[in-house]
Amino acid sequence: MRLINLRPSRPLAVALGFIPFIILLLLYISNSNARLAENPNDKLLPGLTTMVDAVQRLAFTEDTRTGEYLLWMDTASSLERLLIGLAVSAGLALLVGILLGTLPMFRALAGPVVAAISMVPPMAILPILFIVFGLGELSKVVLIVIGTAPVMIRDMAQRVLDMPREQFIKLQTLGGNSWHLMLRVVLPQLLPRLLAALRLSLGAAWLFLIAAEAIASTDGLGYRIFLVRRYLAMDVILPYVIWITVLAYFMDLGLRLLSRRMFPWFHRQQEGEA
Repeated sequence: MRLINLRPSRPLAVALGFIPFIILLLLYISNSNARLAENPNDKLLPGLTTMVDAVQRLAFTEDTRTGEYLLWMDTASSLERLLIGLAVSAGLALLVGILLGTLPMFRALAGPVVAAISMVPPMAILPILFIVFGLGELSKVVLIVIGTAPVMIRDMAQRVLDMPREQFIKLQTLGGNSWHLMLRVVLPQLLPRLLAALRLSLGAAWLFLIAAEAIASTDGLGYRIFLVRRYLAMDVILPYVIWITVLAYFMDLGLRLLSRRMFPWFHRQQEGEA
């Protein structure tokens, strides 16, 4: 049997998925133990107990200065900025993407500027955002929107353009207008693809969020990482990075489950094509 036809069972797939993480953990433990054996004060690869103590201090012990649990305070601040930015990006992607894909005149007018904006490196204009919008929450949200919305808009527009033209012709034959086309033909088919685009944008959104928090913020996961870097506090930095990864993974999982629940027809079609 050819390898391309071998499909693992669900339990086997889960087990195979854990293997790389176990290997990475064992490699880290072995290298950490080797470095600590040479220098017990080594900060580059702290031991697991040291990181557990740091998590205990940050997550379950009140900060003496603020009276807050720092990990949860930072998580709440970062998630609020991230979710607002992604929600705005999704709304813009859906609205502008539909207009670009269905209205040739609007595509001729707005298509070039959307393409141009999508090519601008968001980090390059971060100082401009801080100057224009200040150092508060708005500039951080705007950075996430600028970094994710244009690419999502182009993706949504292309998805509309890839739809069979026969659907558009049939609706017009039945007396439908442009409004009917957008709401009854394009929108239902675009919603599951919007969730897929959101999943693909999560990594970029986290990147822009961490960058903005590192430069100008008083709380947040990115702020905390760059605050403690001056002390080489890898026992804090590594758990924060792992926590960000866990949050991103569960956000991706939640979007995938939401998509499967709301649009089962879409996933059946995708699996049939595969």
